[in-house]
Amino acid sequence: MKNISRLELENIYGKISPFEFKNKLIELATLSNRKSTRTLLDAGRGNPNWIASTPREAFFTFGQFAITESRYTWDDGDLTGMPKKTGIYKRFCTYVENNKFMPGIDTLKAIIDYGIEELNFDKDEFLHELTDAIIGDNYPFPDRMLIHIEKIVKEYLKREMKYDVETGGEFNVFAVEGATAAMCYIFDSLIANNLLLKGDKIAIMTPVFTPYLEIPHLPRYEFEVVYINADEIDQNDEHTWQCSNKELEKLSNPDIKALFVVNPSNPPSVAISQKSISKIVDIVKTKNKDLMIISDDVYGTFIHGFRSLMADLPYNTIGVYSYSKYFGVTGWRLGTIALHENNVFDKLIKELPYSIRKRTMRRYADLNPVPENVPFIDRIVADSRQVSLNHTAGLSTPQQVQMAFFSAFTLIDKENNYKDKTINICKTRKKLLFDSLDIGINENENDASYYTQIDLLRLCKKRYGEEFVEYLKANYKPVDILFDLAQKSSIVLLGGGGFAGPEWSIRISLANLYDEAYSEIGVVLKRILDSYADDWKKLQS
Repeated sequence: MKNISRLELENIYGKISPFEFKNKLIELATLSNRKSTRTLLDAGRGNPNWIASTPREAFFTFGQFAITESRYTWDDGDLTGMPKKTGIYKRFCTYVENNKFMPGIDTLKAIIDYGIEELNFDKDEFLHELTDAIIGDNYPFPDRMLIHIEKIVKEYLKREMKYDVETGGEFNVFAVEGATAAMCYIFDSLIANNLLLKGDKIAIMTPVFTPYLEIPHLPRYEFEVVYINADEIDQNDEHTWQCSNKELEKLSNPDIKALFVVNPSNPPSVAISQKSISKIVDIVKTKNKDLMIISDDVYGTFIHGFRSLMADLPYNTIGVYSYSKYFGVTGWRLGTIALHENNVFDKLIKELPYSIRKRTMRRYADLNPVPENVPFIDRIVADSRQVSLNHTAGLSTPQQVQMAFFSAFTLIDKENNYKDKTINICKTRKKLLFDSLDIGINENENDASYYTQIDLLRLCKKRYGEEFVEYLKANYKPVDILFDLAQKSSIVLLGGGGFAGPEWSIRISLANLYDEAYSEIGVVLKRILDSYADDWKKLQS
């Protein structure tokens, strides 16, 4: 592995994705730590270093039950049959009674009881769906999502995201391979149904997850992008990571057809304030009634009482959610797309000129004798498999079972014990980082603290003064700090500019390293800034 020079990094900084740039920093940091006893500290990626173990134990124990059911049907050694429905609940109860010391058995029983007692599921129907699904011996049916599992997931989304059937009416869920797949499918279906055309104007709230900045400019889309910037500064000259009314007013332009949001944001991981939500609601209802909103709410579970835009604008919003961060389950690829049955997407499809609707009718003709009646959520399902393979669409059934178990585990946790633990992990790490940087934390009910984004120019202005900030901008580049962190201390962070944030900001994941690492990151970052300041002071004298 050859040494990576500062000049090499300077030449590619800002020209490639920050995640690709991070890989170069990891190479540099790895070389550096081979020459010392330091540990590589990669705070650049959002994969948490915890997992929800209890619902996993229940899942794997239930898998053992499912195998006993297959042998009950037909047992020929390595070859067994498919689970039978009749009497399966009774056999499950016997299994629980005979396996009291299996890991997660109590949670498993509580999950099954929740479905039967709280959601009024038929015992054998429910148990058979789960058992057959975890075995994975049948195609997903319905292809959008298994029936009982969808109902459990809907209850989870209503509790955690505040999806509201009282104001928005019934909604449907499509289980997908994480929020990334959800966004890919949604983009494709918006184009396939002529809801967005090449060159159309869309809005993105920034800072934002980098791929959402990159996708609109791909040759397939080539959208004109209007950025809604989190420009608000508080009385302490700190970013609130909220958008001013002036920025939000950009959404009043009816030429803007769609708004893409990550809420809470990435990288600041701050939820949209209620004041801003009220402003957006007012704009949509009075000035841009047909605005299509796609809201990625993956970090919402790290805020008590979080409320998705889907709750306040159910008619206009597609809700996207991923289980990956909250449950430490990025490898399972578990996500959802949710859409109310009464929605602007179906309305806009019906209003398209007949010549365009005729083309889309041909596209979905094999799905329904009256293809115009295929709702947008089912079009997304079909488009995910090039329409013709719709009969094999859907998330794998074992993944759906795991999704249901995570959801039910949360729903039976009436005291929010798991939620409190994950929130406390992130907030503790943020405090350790900020204490080591000598930065005070402004208490903010909208702060998920899954990441933090630090504007180094504002930090340096407070610590060293405006003249030093001018010196820093004239003599250094943001990449210099990232380079020094990687080379001198084997610490990998991401630049905030790649997320359409302040050029001199850095993103630090608070989820993927152990607590003590954040104190170390703060100490090293402060030391580097102090060294720049010492050089400046020498010049001054």
